[in-house]
Amino acid sequence: MKIESYKIYKVSIPTRRRHTWASSTADVGQGWVILEVKTDDGIVGYGEATTMPEWGGDFGRYYGESYETTEVVIRDNLFPAIAGMDPFDIDLIHHRMDKAIRGFVYAKAAIDIALYDIMGKALDKPVYKLLGGQHRKAIPIAHSLGVVLDIEAAVDEAVAACGEGIKTIKMKGGLDPVRDMELMEKLRKAVGPHINILVDANQGYPTAKDAIKWGKRMDRFDLQYLEQPVEGFDQLREVTRMLEVPVCADESCWTPTDALDIVAKHAADYISIYVTKAGGLYPARTVAKIAECAGIRCNVNGSGEFGVGTAANLHMACCGANIDLASVFPITHVEGCPEQTKVAARWYMDDIITRPFQYDDGCLLVPDGPGLGVEIDREKLKKYSEPSSKTRVITLKFSSSL
Repeated sequence: MKIESYKIYKVSIPTRRRHTWASSTADVGQGWVILEVKTDDGIVGYGEATTMPEWGGDFGRYYGESYETTEVVIRDNLFPAIAGMDPFDIDLIHHRMDKAIRGFVYAKAAIDIALYDIMGKALDKPVYKLLGGQHRKAIPIAHSLGVVLDIEAAVDEAVAACGEGIKTIKMKGGLDPVRDMELMEKLRKAVGPHINILVDANQGYPTAKDAIKWGKRMDRFDLQYLEQPVEGFDQLREVTRMLEVPVCADESCWTPTDALDIVAKHAADYISIYVTKAGGLYPARTVAKIAECAGIRCNVNGSGEFGVGTAANLHMACCGANIDLASVFPITHVEGCPEQTKVAARWYMDDIITRPFQYDDGCLLVPDGPGLGVEIDREKLKKYSEPSSKTRVITLKFSSSL
C-alpha cells in the first residue's frame, strides 16, 4: 500500500457563540484544514488541523499556522517527501517530514491523523488499537468558558452545562486577575462543591509573582488546577514550586523534547497534550508516555476540532493510563440528529461527520469503528468548504518507486 494523492479543504462551521482566550482573539472553527489522503489501493483517510496564527509556544519557540501556510507546507514540502511511502511506516514518515521542513506541526498532524485513519481502515481496527489499546471507553469532558463572556453570562452557562451532565468547568482567564477571582468565587457558589473548576490563563499573567498571588487566592475556592499561568519554563517552574494547587503546562509543552524538559526541571505537575501541538498522534503518544514514566497526569485538549479532529483526540485520550483529567472537546452536534446538549460543550451548530459521538453522563464515548470511526458527509464537507479554486481544494497524485 502506498500514499498516492490528497485533497485539502478549508472548512468553516457556524459556532454557537464566540470562544476566545487570552492569546487568541479569532473565533474557533473558521478556516480549519480537513485533509483527505488516498492510497493506491483506494483507501481514504481523513485528517484535521485547527490552524490558528495567534497561538504558539513560549517566546516564539513554536508558532501559529494559518490555513494558507499549512496548505503550502503540505503541497510543497511534506507530501512530496512522503508520496509513495507505506502509511504503516509512520516513524519513517515523521522522519521524512521533519527532514523536509522544520516545525509546522499542524500540517504534520493533519497528515499523521489521516494516515492513522488509513491504517485502521486497512486492518479493520479502531485507531486506539494502533496506539496501544484502550484504558477507558468514556472521556470526561470539560466545559470551557471563553474569556469574552461577562461574569453573569459565564456563571449562567456553567450552571446550564452542569445541568446537562458536565462535571468540570474550565474558566479562561489571564487578562484581568480581579475578574478571574470574582468569576471563580461566583462559579463555586453557583455550581456547588462537587464540580471541578480549573483556570486556564494561556500565559496571561505577566509574572510568576502575579500568578502565585492570584493562584493562592483562588485556591480557597477549591481550584482543581491552574493551567499555563505564565510564559516560559523558568517562570512556570517557579509558580509550580510556590503553589500548593497543581500547575498544568500547555503552551510550554508541544513536543516530546518539551516533555523531557518539564520533567527534568520539575516545571509542572500536569501536562496538557494536543494531537496537533505534537505534530500528530504518533509524537503525542510519546509525550504521554514520557509523562506517564514521570508520574505526571495529563489530559488531551483541543482547540475546537470538528468531527475528524475530535475523533483523533478521543482515540488519543483513551490510550494512556495517566490521561485521566477532563478534556476540552466539543460535544458534537450534527444537523438533523437529536441534540445531545444545548449548552454543554456545544461549540458548533453542525459538523461534517454523519453521526455525533455518543455523550453520556459528562463523557464522550470513544468510537469503535475502523480507523477514526467516523464517516464524512460529503455534502456537508462541500457546504462548509470555501468554493473550489487552485488555492482552496488541491488534488495531487504522485507516482513513486519507493
